[in-house]
Amino acid sequence: MVSEKTPQISVVLPTFNRSVLLNRAIESVIGQSFWDWELIVIDDASTDDTPEVLAGWAAKDKRIKAFRNERNFYPDISETLNKGLKLARGKYIARLDDDDLWRDNDKLKKQYEFLESHPDYAVVGGGVVVVDENGRELFRYFKKEKDEEIRKRALFGNPFSHTTVMFRRSPALSVGGYGDWRNAEDWDLWLKLGEKGKLYNFPEYFTDYLLAGQNKSFLYKRDQAMAILKFIKSHKKEYPNFWPAYFINFGILLYSFLPIFIRRGLHQTLSYIKRRFF
Repeated sequence: MVSEKTPQISVVLPTFNRSVLLNRAIESVIGQSFWDWELIVIDDASTDDTPEVLAGWAAKDKRIKAFRNERNFYPDISETLNKGLKLARGKYIARLDDDDLWRDNDKLKKQYEFLESHPDYAVVGGGVVVVDENGRELFRYFKKEKDEEIRKRALFGNPFSHTTVMFRRSPALSVGGYGDWRNAEDWDLWLKLGEKGKLYNFPEYFTDYLLAGQNKSFLYKRDQAMAILKFIKSHKKEYPNFWPAYFINFGILLYSFLPIFIRRGLHQTLSYIKRRFF
């Protein structure tokens, strides 16, 4: 059964040249027990068969809506994500990347019910299982769960895993959506939304996250580190522990200057440490 009325949840999924992985991501949305959603897929000017793949999905399920950018904005996807926010009709926004998938079929249901019963909360997330190109589990982690814990660490590291989140659309639009922070646009949004309401992470695993050389956090580490230093400074009055967080992230900037073969060898271990403890 597909609702013809305004959906409760809008899932925003940007994609670029990953048609094979994209199928898995879309299937994980369709497999959700909560059915009152729309899926907004924005093709960032792909040159592979992504348009054909999306046309096929849209023909099979009216809840899937495909849009296309005429030019590519990658790796800065803030404009594409903000386009998704403006196109969205749902009360809530959920996010998914084209190389990830939702492993919990009740993910949307659990987060929807939580936000409906807790109007003082702005963003909710969950845990992640990190996998390699073959789907083999590398490690798994939870972010800090409760609002007070999240705020204490909010400047140290991203308090939410982007593809686990659900947040309220209206407050997100009121704070300007995703900021123009190249490669770190989501972290900035959570800090802005944290000024509008409380934050929470479910102690449940919601997403399979593909960790490989294609990740923006690996390919654009230096740009990302420089952006992080700038925007955490802009939030230092709203969140505690600014200076310890600044020095840790400055260390990450220094790390980005190491030769790529060294960083590639350390990528998995350091990714685990950062995600697990910050």
